[in-house]
Amino acid sequence: MMRFVTKLLLALAALLPAPALADTVIRATSPDGTLALALTTNGEGRINYSVTRAGKPLIGNSQLGFLFTDAPQMLRHFTLVDQVSRSVDESWEQPWGEWRRVRNHYNELSATFEEGSKLHRRMRVVARLFDDAVAFRFEFPRQPNLATANIAEELTQFRVVGDGEAWWDPAFESNREEYPYNRTPIASIGTAQTPLTIRLTDGTHIAFHEAALVDYSAMNIAKVEGGLLKAVLTPSSIGPKVSRDTPFVTPWRVMLITGDAPSLYAANAEILNLNEPNKLGDVSWVHPRKYVGIWWGMHLDTQSWSSGAKHGATTAYAKKMIDFAAANGFTGLLVEGWNKGWDGDWFATGDTFSFTETYPDFDLPGVVAYGLKKGVHFIGHNETSANIAWYEPRMGAGFDMFQKLGVDAIKTGYVSDAGGVQAMGADGKIHFEWHEGQVMVRHHLKVVEEAAKRHIAIDAHEPIKDTGLRRTYPNWVSREGQRGMEYNAWGVPKNPPEHEANLVFTRMLGGPMDFTPGVLSLMGRGNTPILSTLAKQLALYIVIYSPIQMAADLPENYAANPGPLQFIKDVAVDWDDTKVLAGEVGDLAVIARKTRGKNEWFVGAVGDEAERRFDVPLSFLGKGHWRAEIYRDGDTADYRTNPRSIVIEQRRVTAADRLALRIAPGGGAAVRFVSLGR
Repeated sequence: MMRFVTKLLLALAALLPAPALADTVIRATSPDGTLALALTTNGEGRINYSVTRAGKPLIGNSQLGFLFTDAPQMLRHFTLVDQVSRSVDESWEQPWGEWRRVRNHYNELSATFEEGSKLHRRMRVVARLFDDAVAFRFEFPRQPNLATANIAEELTQFRVVGDGEAWWDPAFESNREEYPYNRTPIASIGTAQTPLTIRLTDGTHIAFHEAALVDYSAMNIAKVEGGLLKAVLTPSSIGPKVSRDTPFVTPWRVMLITGDAPSLYAANAEILNLNEPNKLGDVSWVHPRKYVGIWWGMHLDTQSWSSGAKHGATTAYAKKMIDFAAANGFTGLLVEGWNKGWDGDWFATGDTFSFTETYPDFDLPGVVAYGLKKGVHFIGHNETSANIAWYEPRMGAGFDMFQKLGVDAIKTGYVSDAGGVQAMGADGKIHFEWHEGQVMVRHHLKVVEEAAKRHIAIDAHEPIKDTGLRRTYPNWVSREGQRGMEYNAWGVPKNPPEHEANLVFTRMLGGPMDFTPGVLSLMGRGNTPILSTLAKQLALYIVIYSPIQMAADLPENYAANPGPLQFIKDVAVDWDDTKVLAGEVGDLAVIARKTRGKNEWFVGAVGDEAERRFDVPLSFLGKGHWRAEIYRDGDTADYRTNPRSIVIEQRRVTAADRLALRIAPGGGAAVRFVSLGR
């Protein structure tokens, strides 16, 4: 009945006179009628849009337009020349992911506008309304007065109606996206990267992001005044932030809109839906996996990337790590520092790296072959120091070498300060670019496509943001970006207790993150404490999603913690289904995931600096009885005083039961549910 009333009210609203000084062009609603979008033009012919939820304004009149470096702006004198609507309701299967099947259900509005000025340029606004998201993009047809669009700025606004809080990560700072999240009033947002999440005072959550970022500059969001926000494209060294020949389409500007935080996380499936289907065909060669690495020791400064007495990537140590991986069911070994070029100031230049030559103490073919005999795949590492002018001409030879050896996954790295990407310009000179500018958007896709030709998966670090392109290119399995575990080794400050509960409802809305969890020593460089409990380190395998998950700690620390290690050995990495059982941004996240192709569930829960107690409903379990293998904080656990206190226990449960859990300050809980049949 309520849904009918809502639809009736929206239908009546469409018949009412438009606001003064505005001509309502067209309206569209989501399939269930909850979300509605209106496109309007005002007396100057400016295109504006607005969004309501259940009839309540969320985004007030917000302008759309473009500023060019070599032509008049596209902002005024528009008239509607065509409009088309359609509805889509389909589902598709992911080769790997948080959900095996994804429903793609939306209503679409396509409105073509033409300038009344002598240029008569055309622009199409395409909007898609899901029940939990509104997205729009711009389409530019081929036209004589806009053969090439040299975009100085995209004049897209987001006028948030009402007060609330925001969780945001600063843009255009020296350390890229590697900052703790700010939690401020909406009016105190600075310039933020996306995803940017807000919670209005009535509990409505909105996350601003983008989807299908292809051959365009990444969008950031800046406060103008009060609740008025605007898009800010990442700069380019050549002047225009974007240069595209028409016809072309922009990325989608996305607003995930839900009544609570758990629903917001589930809405990130719409980011995938806004991307094109798989272009690679059969991707059975992409393998979700758990892996170990010659990695954590470098961050602890007990090993080094460079050659010498502390060199980590030696043949002997790699084989030792392979033996450890095979004994514990891990099917990958990441090795960093295997190749020549790490000696000297590699952070600053990047032109010393070879992607085919090894250090004398590392036998690459021998190590790869040794691992394959034991079911452990070598994960290559191509650090570039963000010198893509050096890397791009050489990466093909590196990929060819890895393909010949049987390596099916590579971690790429782009370590440099923000704005420090070295790229070859059309003038034959080196230009310095941002990590999320159009140049790097093109570069990352080039890497993924070239890797796919060799059946190689890519895990990008210091990456471009995730905008759902893993649907189109399923070999783009994961990426870093947003203060992973290495900051708990040497970061000042280290990741705070609420960091992961922030990530779930911010960074993770974009897609998988190679967070590298599982540090059971709970110690960083110089025996400095990590702000976590043991149980939380286990919960991260569920809460922070990635189809590749690292057991990041040293083998000796796992040997000293066989109980927690068992959970890391047992936990899955690929899923049939995901359900968010409870959550509040920055405070709490409780997530259940069903193992792909197996009657088994896992639950992970993380909190913040406060103690939290709650009951987990087990209604997601199927029929019959289940064995709950529980790894929880001890009764006196606290990340400050007793972080190692953990209780490992088992219970027999059914779907009718509830599981009472205590999350310690800085803590968490992890549970495996094994079916016992009827």
